[in-house]
Amino acid sequence: MTESKPSKPTEPSAQNRASDAPLILRAVRYGAILTVAVIVIGGVIGFLVDGTTGLISALVGAGVTAIFMGLTAVSFLVAGRLGRLPEGIVIYYGIILGTFVVKFIVFLVLIISLRSAHWLNPTIFGLTTIAAVLGTLVVDVLALQRGRVPYVDVALPGEAGDTPVKSSEDS
Repeated sequence: MTESKPSKPTEPSAQNRASDAPLILRAVRYGAILTVAVIVIGGVIGFLVDGTTGLISALVGAGVTAIFMGLTAVSFLVAGRLGRLPEGIVIYYGIILGTFVVKFIVFLVLIISLRSAHWLNPTIFGLTTIAAVLGTLVVDVLALQRGRVPYVDVALPGEAGDTPVKSSEDS
């Protein structure tokens, strides 16, 4: 007769681990729809207010916002792969906050350098950028609200094929 070993909890396989990639991809999908809407609406309003200069200003504002939204999504995907939680929490948040700081600095440099551009209407650029940023916040909330991300990462009974061991406290 062979002696059976008590089963021990096993680490879930890589495919069973919780991932925020579907949630981020949903936010990017919603963000792409928002970007097209901002380009169309902002472009039309910009063109009606200031002609070609207004159109270009709205397009640049929407484009900057779309690029920054993409950088945010990429930073979350990279952080999720490199900073495995809970052990890699410092790496995870370092990547997220580092990307935020880089985006903020690039945005300030962009605003300062575009301030004197004769081909840009700063009011239309600013309003389009503000509308797009507020829209991305709404998009992120909708994606998070509709996403299903588990709180814990455990192997459920029957997944690993092991029979659970009962303790005296389970009765």
